[in-house]
Order: sequence, then C-alpha cells, then structure tokens
Amino acid sequence: MAHRTPLLTSATLDGECGATIMLKSESFQRSGSFKFRGAYNRLSQLTDRERVAGVVAYSSGNHGAAVALSARLLGIPAVIVVPATASALKLAAIAGYGAQLRSYDPATERREEVAAAIAAERSLTIIRPFDDYAVMAGQGTVGLELADQAGQLDLVLAPVGGGGLIAGVATAVKGLQPGVAIIGVEPEGAGDTSQSLRAGHRVAIGEPATIADGLRASQPGELTFPINARLLADVVTVPESAIIETMRFCFTRLKIVIEPSGAVALAALRAGLVPAVGRVGVVLSGGNIDPADFAGLLAS
Repeated sequence: MAHRTPLLTSATLDGECGATIMLKSESFQRSGSFKFRGAYNRLSQLTDRERVAGVVAYSSGNHGAAVALSARLLGIPAVIVVPATASALKLAAIAGYGAQLRSYDPATERREEVAAAIAAERSLTIIRPFDDYAVMAGQGTVGLELADQAGQLDLVLAPVGGGGLIAGVATAVKGLQPGVAIIGVEPEGAGDTSQSLRAGHRVAIGEPATIADGLRASQPGELTFPINARLLADVVTVPESAIIETMRFCFTRLKIVIEPSGAVALAALRAGLVPAVGRVGVVLSGGNIDPADFAGLLAS
C-alpha cells in the first residue's frame, strides 16, 4: 500500500510568497514518486488470469519503477520497456524491483508499439502511465491526503505531463472542496496541455525539450484532457532556470531532494507566475534523480 506522505511547511517560503504554503512531498512515497499510487491501484484491479500472465509498461523512470515495485508486492510478473539511452541508475532501480527489462532504440522504435507487441505475444496487460482511469484514481489519493492534512485550501498546484496526476488530484480535491482553484504547471519546453486548453482541443507539439524528463509529454492524454479541461482553472509554464532554483531552495532550505519534474509547481509559485492566495497546497511529485545530475544542475 502507498505511504501517507508528509505535508511540509516553511516560514521562509510563506514570507517569500505572502501566503500559507503546504508542500505535499511525494518524494517520500514508495519508489520515490507519486507514480506508485496509480500503478498499485491499477495492478490491484487485475483479474486472477491477468495477474498470472503479467503486465508490461513503458518507462525508464518513475512509472516503470512504480509498476515494477507494485508487481513485486502483488506477485505479478512485469516487463518494463525502456530506451537504450536510459541511465544505468534508473535501469538498476527498475531491475532491482524484480522486473524484466526490454530495451528499445528510441530513434527507430516507438515504445508504445514495442509494448503492444510484447503484450500481444505474451498475453500481458499494458499498464499505461496516465491515460487510465484506475491510474488516475490512484494518483487522486494525493489530493485526498492533501485536503485532509491541510484543511480548507484556496489554491492547489501540481505538475502536468500526460495529465494523470492533476486529473486525479483535481477530481479528489474539488469533490471535497468545490471552491478550490486547481492550476497545473508545465515546463516551457513541454507546454502541450497549456496549448491544448487554449486551443480547446488536444494539441500535439514537437519533441519536448526540458530537464523535467517526467513531463516530456507531446500531447495530453485522450482520457485525461477532458477532465482537466473541465476542472482546471489554468495551466501555466515555467522556465528551466526557475525549476533549478526551486530544486536548490528545496535542498538548502527544506533539506529535501526534488527532481526537476517535482519542482515545477513550486517553481511557478516562487517565480510569481501564479499569485499565491490564502492557503496553498503544492504537490512536489518526486525525488528520483541521479546524484551527479542533481549536483550538475545546482552548480549551473
């Protein structure tokens, strides 16, 4: 089962933003990110036949690790499709949870097609990273805990990649506190959801360019986008420099390590891209980053 992650506060941060800021810190979740919640929820709903056959997922990062760990806990065989260019650290983490790795060449193959072929050949269930209602529901427990721990909120910010996290959080929080404004945050180089909301339909962008590797979606999810279009007040984009500065702030002032994807929501608040009002909940979505990469970004 998922951990109930802590809600962190900082008098320095409150003074900087002029509001009461509460940080939902998913870096303390199992496998190091919120992704465990959705993966475990999805796998726990498999039929007995599906459990015996196993699952396949595509991700070299947080989703892959979350599926691998969830599968181990539930006794389900798992294959994780990973790019040949993935970091050795991430691959070791996924393999360490007991999953089988299947490498592919991102220059010539599409991970979704590789996973689909494996699923067809071995009768496996595909566990998608965000475009799945059970996955979204699992991610929504972040919002349930946040509302319970923080009490009445005026504003909630969360990162946006494919849209599964914020769809789940928005559904949960607004179900409990209908007046709360929910704002999503993307890196400037991966603004597919912000562009889609302004266009009124799903927009596909070019290859996303950002240090926030967990948010490199080129198009919002087919299932997530209608939910987010209905529930979100806005989606803003944040520059890379603000993401790095917020990672530095979290390390030096809060004494926690946050990966770039996990820092974007707080970065938007600290950069003044979203006005802080009253009581604000912010999701720090994960802390999985190679130590050398972390040190390099903070030194830049």
